[in-house]
Amino acid sequence: MSATNSLRNVAIVAHVDHGKTSLVDQLLRQSGLFRSNEQVQERAMDSGELERERGITILAKNTAIPYEDYKINIVDTPGHADFSGEVERIVKMVDGVLLVVDAFEGVMPQTKFVLGRALAEGLTPIVVVNKMDRPAARPAEVVDEVLDLFIELGASIEQCDFPVVYASALQGVATTDPNVPGTDMKPIFDAIVTHIPNPTVDPDGPLQWQVTMLDYNEFMGRIGIGRIARGTISVGQSIAVVKRDGSIARSRITKLFGFEGLRRIEVDLAVAGDIVAVAGIEDLTVGETVCDPDNADPLPLLRIDEPTLEMAFLVNDSPMAGREGTYVTSRRVRDRLFAELESDVSLRVNETDDADTFLVASRGELHLSILIEKMRREGYEFQVSKPQVILRREGDTVYEPIEYLVADVPSEAVGAVIETLGLRKAEMRHLEPSASGESTRLEFTVPARGLIGFRTEFLTLTRGYGIMHHSFLEYGPWRGEVTTRRQGVLVSIDSGPATAYSLQNLEDRGVMFITPGTEVYEGMIIGEHSRENDLAVNCTKQKHMTNVRSSTKDETTRLKTPRQLSLEAAITYIEDDELCEITPQSFRLRKRILNKGEREKSAKRAKQPQ
Repeated sequence: MSATNSLRNVAIVAHVDHGKTSLVDQLLRQSGLFRSNEQVQERAMDSGELERERGITILAKNTAIPYEDYKINIVDTPGHADFSGEVERIVKMVDGVLLVVDAFEGVMPQTKFVLGRALAEGLTPIVVVNKMDRPAARPAEVVDEVLDLFIELGASIEQCDFPVVYASALQGVATTDPNVPGTDMKPIFDAIVTHIPNPTVDPDGPLQWQVTMLDYNEFMGRIGIGRIARGTISVGQSIAVVKRDGSIARSRITKLFGFEGLRRIEVDLAVAGDIVAVAGIEDLTVGETVCDPDNADPLPLLRIDEPTLEMAFLVNDSPMAGREGTYVTSRRVRDRLFAELESDVSLRVNETDDADTFLVASRGELHLSILIEKMRREGYEFQVSKPQVILRREGDTVYEPIEYLVADVPSEAVGAVIETLGLRKAEMRHLEPSASGESTRLEFTVPARGLIGFRTEFLTLTRGYGIMHHSFLEYGPWRGEVTTRRQGVLVSIDSGPATAYSLQNLEDRGVMFITPGTEVYEGMIIGEHSRENDLAVNCTKQKHMTNVRSSTKDETTRLKTPRQLSLEAAITYIEDDELCEITPQSFRLRKRILNKGEREKSAKRAKQPQ
């Protein structure tokens, strides 16, 4: 069997939490790559610290698994909508997809997005109905939903005739008959080998290899990953790089890597159809084509979706600046932001007229919060503004990004969720009660800016039982002003440690974000007001000493539990006149203008007609 005929390149795509990475774990374990006594950690493909903590795949990763006489290159893709740019590029370097669908949840928003991309590329699909071990699994209905989705997306007759494998990644078993329990993952391997075609490439022509993914190494610099479309590639080979703007740069291959299990292995030669990693090419970026110097024939450029959300990163200028961070200057923050572009092509960083402010654009809130969390763990200290959507103008019409939202909520919370989304300019598309009547599935189109900060409120409305997912749908006409946060905030007018005495007196004013002993400063937000306006308060006041005896003097002060905001909740909670101060040890909410008098003057000037 030739090298090309023994290759299978397949991507695993699915909605978030439908079990892609767990499925790859089992395929790796049962491939024979590891010794019987070798410990293989769960979610082996999620190598990043944040990926393992959050249980999500952030960056696409690939592995190679030997099966009988075949080499199967498997690419694990992110399921979250914020990282959908990874999925769009991955489908360019594979010949088929494993579409993983939850046996209970069925088709979800991201399922539709990733499948649409795969079908548009003409890829051969295999449907894997995962989580068959769930008590409420409904595989027959889910397969019908998937078929309906194929038809809706305009799949060809061949694509609609997809094979189905029923699996439980948790138990490590798969079967082609839902009524016959499986014993191992062999049915999935067999389906890949049987149904996924080998790469249609030219092994004898001049070199043609396109960069689909980027990695970065401090010693080797940028590392490009992609599939060889034509010819062979070897260490020391002279090449021509066709840039995105059409210019041509000369270079040489210094390092060449193949994949085996979870490892990259150095190789001297790779052939057409295989997925390889190449190092030593300066300023390499996604979409560029590496060619033979005598035949600079580029492949079509890969489309990189434009960001839809923008946030300002500022140097920390609060009274507590420099206390907790190692890297606090604008030069350090700038260098770190631009370094992120080396491996994340979905991100945009722009400098502004203010040397201490940088505009960072991305695909969503999670995308930005992952970057912020990485920076604070590395010792950076900075501030961020409220995320803003990126608008488009065509003539006199303003267009904004519209999201497709699917929410499963308890039936008693349906009215509250619909009302809240209505204030955020959402339009309902579908409402369907579940068979049990205990929950209802709601489908909306909603402006992206209407979803900023909505997740926290959604969980409150549904008492934590609601599940919501959304993905980018289109740019649509501006829908008007959106009501997001309806309460004002409690703002400190003094500096020093907060006291239990003051916080107890302020409890009837709203919900606190801080505890006694927390160091505060003038202009820092310490809680949420119970009314719509902001309220300046003193939370550092001490109880005066007195020689008058009191029957209650020995009573212990009992305070309500403060609201602990997560990083994502903090950056989406703030309004336009507020900032979130980020340090390695904490994050604080504050007003842009710290002084109360200056804030009031600024507000008056803003109201005056221009």
